[in-house]
Amino acid sequence: MQGIVFSVEEFSVYDGPGIRTTVFLKGCPLRCSWCHNPEGQSYLPEIVKSPNGCIGCGACIRTGFTRESIGACPKNLLRICGERITSDDLVKKLLKNRNILNNGGGVTFSGGEPLTQPEFLFDCLSKLEGRLHRAIQTCGYCEEELFQEALKHTDYVLYDLKLMDDALHQKYTGVSNQKILCNFGLLAKSGTDFVTRIPLIPGVTDTEENLGAIAQLLKEYKVSAVEVLPYNKMAGGKYAMVGRSYTPAFDETAEITPRQELFERFGIQVRIL
Repeated sequence: MQGIVFSVEEFSVYDGPGIRTTVFLKGCPLRCSWCHNPEGQSYLPEIVKSPNGCIGCGACIRTGFTRESIGACPKNLLRICGERITSDDLVKKLLKNRNILNNGGGVTFSGGEPLTQPEFLFDCLSKLEGRLHRAIQTCGYCEEELFQEALKHTDYVLYDLKLMDDALHQKYTGVSNQKILCNFGLLAKSGTDFVTRIPLIPGVTDTEENLGAIAQLLKEYKVSAVEVLPYNKMAGGKYAMVGRSYTPAFDETAEITPRQELFERFGIQVRIL
């Protein structure tokens, strides 16, 4: 079983409980206006180019921006983003730090969106069962049957909730939130340990209306805590690497409003990451 991974980050402390190794899988069905991992959106390996140090020699262009271009660049600014790897090889790599990770940590599969490579993901999770604590970080945008299957293979879920208004969700992410809200309900009732995460995007997700609606939803499902992630103003830094411009559909210079009181009013603790 093969999958496509674009990064493996060791000793992460923000992707679930304890010290973790985070595996980033290629491919995402969403196109969030604030995405800070544009190299994770494509489902296939791609060539990325560091914009720093380019002398404009044109070697990459003359070679058609292909694998041949990597060797042609005199400054070594090009690389392949996305490695095809077998589940056996990835699991072997993850288990090298088993003694460290098993001290309250584990492995987290993120992306992109890990559920876009379900067979590979489930194969890895199955082989890690009983050996490492397993988590997935997901936007929840998938069919109900697939999400239910994912819950059978994981110990912990980091679940993103962005916008409760469907029209706004479509505007800023490119997809409806109906599958996401449906799967969140399944997660809340499943008995699987999870944490809800909200990206705070100025003027978009941090509004009183949106956060109030999320707080009400969490109350209905008896969720007692939430993590919020303030907008990273460096989010656009990687777009030049994949030949794109970062043009967020919001004012990224605006101040972020966490509105913790909206959640605390419902007895929901807020952790700001």
